[in-house]
Amino acid sequence: MHITLSFLTAFVTFAVLLTVVVLVLIFVVAPKRGQTNILIYILICSFIGAFSVSSVKGLGIAIKQMLEQKPVYRHPLVYVLVGILVLSVSTQINYLNKALDVFNTSLVTPIYYVCFTTTVVTCSIILFKEWSSMDLGDIIGTLSGFCTILIGIFLLHAFKNTNITWSQLMSTVALKTDSVGLKKYV
Repeated sequence: MHITLSFLTAFVTFAVLLTVVVLVLIFVVAPKRGQTNILIYILICSFIGAFSVSSVKGLGIAIKQMLEQKPVYRHPLVYVLVGILVLSVSTQINYLNKALDVFNTSLVTPIYYVCFTTTVVTCSIILFKEWSSMDLGDIIGTLSGFCTILIGIFLLHAFKNTNITWSQLMSTVALKTDSVGLKKYV
């Protein structure tokens, strides 16, 4: 992969911005609002997740090259990636446990999934430029699928305590005959 200045600037800006936001959340916001606002701990986990996933992907590439007999173990980036992975995963586990201790699992799980996935996809787009080789139709399809999953998770959890029976559902979509004698759904 050819590294350009614009690529480096975009990723470094993303990484620095994410790091600053996480540090503010950890040291300023979490001590004051972490026990009362579900998003604080979850956002820390999600934002840090971008670093853990990209580190794992980088280590996967390094392992693949090592299996091809390339001396990647001599490169300091491999050790930096291992350090980032250990730090990010331990931070994620810590704050995810804090969120699960304070808030209901049925609330934490979908919110965490949405935030984590969004952050990781954004990081992947910037760091690995995976979408540069995709056609516009494939990108639209991927984004549509992602949005469908997000909306589905929201709807499942927003209406999970609503009791609707099949007969209630069918009575709202009853087949009626109009004045001309044609049947239609009302």
